[in-house]
Amino acid sequence: MEVDTIVAVATPPGRGALAIIRVSGSRTRSLLARVAPGLSDPPVPRRASLTALRDPKNGRLLDRGLVTFFPGPASFTGEDTAEVAVHGGPLLTGMVMEAFRKAGARAAEAGEFTRRAYLNGKLDLVRAEAVADLIEADSPALHRAAVHQMDGGLSRRLSHLREALVEVEALLMHHLDFPDEDDPPVPAEEVVAQAQALADELDRLLATAPEGELLREGAVAVLAGRPNAGKSSLYNALLGEERAIVTEVPGTTRDALEARVSMGGYPFRLVDTAGLREVADVVESKGIEVAHRYLSDADVILLCLPVDQEWTEEERGFRDRFGADRPVILVRTCADREEGEGAPQTGEEAQEAGLQPKAHSVVRVSARTGEGLGRLRDTLCQLVFKGLVEARVDAPILTRTRQREGVELARNEVRAFGAALDSGVPAEAAAAHLKGAEVALEEILGVIAPEDVLDRVFARFCIGK
Repeated sequence: MEVDTIVAVATPPGRGALAIIRVSGSRTRSLLARVAPGLSDPPVPRRASLTALRDPKNGRLLDRGLVTFFPGPASFTGEDTAEVAVHGGPLLTGMVMEAFRKAGARAAEAGEFTRRAYLNGKLDLVRAEAVADLIEADSPALHRAAVHQMDGGLSRRLSHLREALVEVEALLMHHLDFPDEDDPPVPAEEVVAQAQALADELDRLLATAPEGELLREGAVAVLAGRPNAGKSSLYNALLGEERAIVTEVPGTTRDALEARVSMGGYPFRLVDTAGLREVADVVESKGIEVAHRYLSDADVILLCLPVDQEWTEEERGFRDRFGADRPVILVRTCADREEGEGAPQTGEEAQEAGLQPKAHSVVRVSARTGEGLGRLRDTLCQLVFKGLVEARVDAPILTRTRQREGVELARNEVRAFGAALDSGVPAEAAAAHLKGAEVALEEILGVIAPEDVLDRVFARFCIGK
C-alpha cells in the first residue's frame, strides 16, 4: 500500500546560512524530478548534487541547492528519502516547501519521520525516544545517556531481560514434566529462584528511573532562607550571569526566578525564592507563598545563611518542615567575610551545628570571589545524581515514565509468579504472570505498541524529525 510522501523543514525556523528540507515516501523520486528537474534520474545515492530548484507549476527558479538522495530501505525512515539544503531565509524555505506540496507531498506531522523509521523496523521504540532526548539534551549527562540509548544500550538490556524471562518459562515447562520428555521435572524451588533472580535484575534497572527522569526534566534546586541571606547573589553566581536583582534592601525578591543550568554536567532547574519571614506586605507574602510551593516540589534545597549569622528556631522549624524527605545543603554564604577554604563541614561538625540528619552537607561559599562554588556544584551532583555519578558511563538507565512503568509492571508480574508458584498455585495458572511480564517488556521496546502509545511518544517530537 502506498503511503503519503511527506515533507518538512528539518532546521529551526528563522534566518540562517542554510535550511534543510526533508522528503520521505514512495513518491520522493517523482517529486525530485519536478522540483529539481536537473537532477539525474535515478539520483546518485548519498551524493550531494548542486542543482536548480524550481516551482513545478511554472518552472520559475527558486534557488540552487544541494540535494542528497537516500534510497530505501537503506535510509533513516526505510523509505526513499531526500534532504535538500537551501539558503536559510524563511520566505525561500517556505517557497521550496510549497513547491514540494504542489508536486504532491504532504506536510509532515510532529515526529513522523522517526515514527516511519520505527514502523519500518529501522529502530525500536526505546531508540526512537532516544532520538528526541538527543535533540532536547541540554546537559552532557543527558547527551551521554541519549547517545548510549540510541546506540541500543537500553534496548539490549531489555532484550536480555526478555530472554531471561523466556528461560524462566522454559524451566516452567520442564517443571510440568510432559510425558514425552526424558528429563526429570525441574523442582518448583528452582523455578522460583530463577524468577527471583530475574525480578532482582528488573529491580536494579528500575532503580535508575528516578535519576534518569531527572536527567530529562532537570532537578529542581531551590535557594531558600531569610531575606538578605545571599540567595540572589548565589543564584547569579551559579548561573554565571546577572538574572536576579541584588540589593541590601530586605525583600527585594518578590517572586520566584527559575533558570535551567548544567552543573557538573547534570541538568538543574535553579530557583531563587523570596526571603522567608513573617511580613505584612501583601506582595511579598504572595512571593513567600510561591516559595513554599517550589520548596514542596524541590529535589534539593539550598538553605542559605551568611557565615556571620546564627541559626534561629524559625530556621530550624523551616528545615524540619521542608527538609524531612529531601536533601538539604546548608550554604554558608558571604564566606569572604571570614577566612576559610570553603570546604564542606564533616558530618561531626554538621551534627554539632544541629543540622544532622536533616542537612546532608554544609558548604561555605562566596558569590563575590567564587570560593566554594565548585564544591557546591559537586555536592549537588553527588546528592541528586549519586547513582549516575558512580555508575559506568555506558550503564543503561530509564529516562521516561513510560519505560519506568513498563519495567515496574514486569517486575511485579515476575514477583507475583514466584509467590504464586511458591504458595502452591498450579503452574499453568501462575504462568499467566510471566505472560504479563513479557507483554510489559515488549510494549517498552515497541514489539507491540497500541496506536495511542505511539501518538504519545511521537507527539513531543519536533516537526522534521
